[in-house]
Amino acid sequence: MTAAVSTRQAWLMAARPQTLPAGAAPVLVGTGLAIDAGVFEPIPAAFALVGALLLQIGTNFANDYYDAVRGADTEDREGFTRVTAGGLIDPESVKRAMYAAFGLAILIGTYLVYVGGVPILIVGLASVVAGITYTGGPLPYGYRGLGDLFVFVFFGLVAVAGTYYVQAVVGVAGKFPLWIPDGTVPAAAIVAGLPAAGLSTAILVVNNIRDRETDAASDKRTLAVLLGYRASRIEWTAMVGLAYVIPVVFWLDGHHVAVLLAILTAPLAVRIGATVWRRSDGEALNPALERTGKLLFAHSALFAAGLAAPALL
Repeated sequence: MTAAVSTRQAWLMAARPQTLPAGAAPVLVGTGLAIDAGVFEPIPAAFALVGALLLQIGTNFANDYYDAVRGADTEDREGFTRVTAGGLIDPESVKRAMYAAFGLAILIGTYLVYVGGVPILIVGLASVVAGITYTGGPLPYGYRGLGDLFVFVFFGLVAVAGTYYVQAVVGVAGKFPLWIPDGTVPAAAIVAGLPAAGLSTAILVVNNIRDRETDAASDKRTLAVLLGYRASRIEWTAMVGLAYVIPVVFWLDGHHVAVLLAILTAPLAVRIGATVWRRSDGEALNPALERTGKLLFAHSALFAAGLAAPALL
């Protein structure tokens, strides 16, 4: 089977395009909120999107490389093929690709640092370090039940608020502010990040439920390993449920009724949930993982459109 995989296909597998909605979704939400607030800036928004996708790809390469060299990716694993463990790409090449992706993210980030100053410098460097140390370094936190928290914070709260910030700061501060100017990270920017945070975490939960047995055998102590199947499924339900509470909160707070558009994705969430609650095998959860990524993107796109609707109509 591996002989039939071309080099191009192997690199595409390593980049894991099915996970890229986790990088793009919060940028959409932050931009929708910026449009609603009248602070939309297309260039910072575009740079934030490209930077987020590069961080996602770099993290994917890091996970592929470090899980393989640590022995977490075994032939018993039921997830998508990992190119390092599967022998499709040599480890050093994957490691170089990881550094290249993070390097490009830092290059893109130089413009955002110019606009957003020290706060973006701190967030950007922290994101790169977090992407590497998720499975790399002497104390990988993904092996200690902290991966869910990382995803919730960085792929939800930080990504949405950061996207809003790099647009809002353009009109209220000079270049390279030393700290966060007043009004550039309102409470709404944090709360708006909760749906993306929850759904991004839900992607990881599906992954970890599927891999629970093999992760436990290789001493990879994900939260699913620590909590067990039932509690992990409750976590998944809570994370997804959060995505449907927040649009209602925004509507009750006076936002346009269009903010409720995201609720249209609820039937897809219910169908995925039925699989997550009944199954733990890769045959069922690999498609559920991809569908959760699609749910994240669809929900975020509709939520962003609902936030932006008053300014666009």
